[in-house]
Amino acid sequence: MNYFLAKTDPETYSIENLARDRQTVWDGVRNPQALRAIREMRPGDRVFIYHSMGDACIVGLAKVASAPRPDPANAKLTVVDFEFLTKLDPPTTLREIKESGLFADWALVRQSRLSTMSAPPAFVEWMRKRYGKSKI
Repeated sequence: MNYFLAKTDPETYSIENLARDRQTVWDGVRNPQALRAIREMRPGDRVFIYHSMGDACIVGLAKVASAPRPDPANAKLTVVDFEFLTKLDPPTTLREIKESGLFADWALVRQSRLSTMSAPPAFVEWMRKRYGKSKI
């Protein structure tokens, strides 16, 4: 199982929306690097949901619920379905991630505008220590 991180503006689509809807099509991604990450996703992979506005933070966890496929609105883009798993309380802030000093080479820290990316195994382990292996 692989882990990814997907950013969303909570005013557009929040973790609360995903919790209510239970499943959604993750679309609207245009950056080539972010699209590459979506194309690498497989059913069962996990996705950290990150709110990018206000206090930037990881707020929940989703499961990839479909294989990647062309976006029906634009075949050059790729979409995938996410299924809600859990909210993470308290959220993990970008400040905490940066201040840990452990992930300076991760795209989340280096390329703040990249919307979707893989999550390094060391980060997954760090999150498991924060929330417990059963949650992550």
